[in-house]
Amino acid sequence: MGAMTPPQPADDDPDPRAWWPLADADDLRDELVAAWRRDGYHDLRHLTEVLRRLDELDSAGAAFERLPVLLAAWFHDAVYDGERDAEERSACWAERALDGLVDLATVDEVARLVRLTETHRPDPDDAEGCALSDADLAILASDPVRYAEYVAAVRREYAHLDDDTFAAGRAEVLHHLAAKPTLFHTAPARRRWEEPARANLRAELDRLMARVG
Repeated sequence: MGAMTPPQPADDDPDPRAWWPLADADDLRDELVAAWRRDGYHDLRHLTEVLRRLDELDSAGAAFERLPVLLAAWFHDAVYDGERDAEERSACWAERALDGLVDLATVDEVARLVRLTETHRPDPDDAEGCALSDADLAILASDPVRYAEYVAAVRREYAHLDDDTFAAGRAEVLHHLAAKPTLFHTAPARRRWEEPARANLRAELDRLMARVG
């Protein structure tokens, strides 16, 4: 079993195309790349990091079906505009776009996994959901420099909010995450990422609560 490294910064110019799993669907791949090419945290760098984390989980012994999980990673934030139904619209895009490219069961599974990223609460026996959720939240266990970049990028996504409103909303999100019995669901991710992620959450929450009182 290969050793799993902590999450590291992606390349300055991330290119996720090496992880595209459908040989005859380059047009869809390019459409998704264009959708992810945006400012803020939910950008091409995030997509590339999620795909890399899935490789790490796979190498470290987390068993999951790669095709639906990789496709779900590509679609999970393909629609992202700060509205609450972004995951649902991303899932609907996957259902439309993948029809005829993969079998119906895979289409349904990809859409299910995309919708799961709204809560990051997979069932313990949901291997695919656990892997995708862990890869998506691995940013929480980043080193201090990358974590600060992540927080700043999230703030840019909500530039329309004043600082106090953003701080209150961000604190609510982090409290929700911190209340989970475990942030990560696969054994390799819990072993390597749980402790640093909890530390990052606590530190950011302390800063936010000092602001919001």
